[in-house]
Amino acid sequence: MQIVYETMYILRPDLNDEQVEQAIAKYENLVREQGADNIQIQNRGKRRLAYEIHRQRDGIYVQMNYTGAGNIIAILERAMRLSEEVMRYLTIKQEVKEPLAEETAPAA
Repeated sequence: MQIVYETMYILRPDLNDEQVEQAIAKYENLVREQGADNIQIQNRGKRRLAYEIHRQRDGIYVQMNYTGAGNIIAILERAMRLSEEVMRYLTIKQEVKEPLAEETAPAA
């Protein structure tokens, strides 16, 4: 069963542009290998954190939306937990409104 997920993660602010692109590509390839599709990635850039994390006041925010099975989440979050470059991550299930049968039926 395909479900739409959104994963937001924060990378360390001391990473250069090339390292940020490598990290984004790494996690994109990981979910793609696990069978995810419709992958959309937005690099939100460096922003101020609400509170200090690992003695850092800034972080690079990245948002990744994708569809796939639920077992992808555990694999992705384990990789992020073990990574030195990811400070925080959060995955949520998106609400997708499916059209009702009456709306899709042609008018007679």
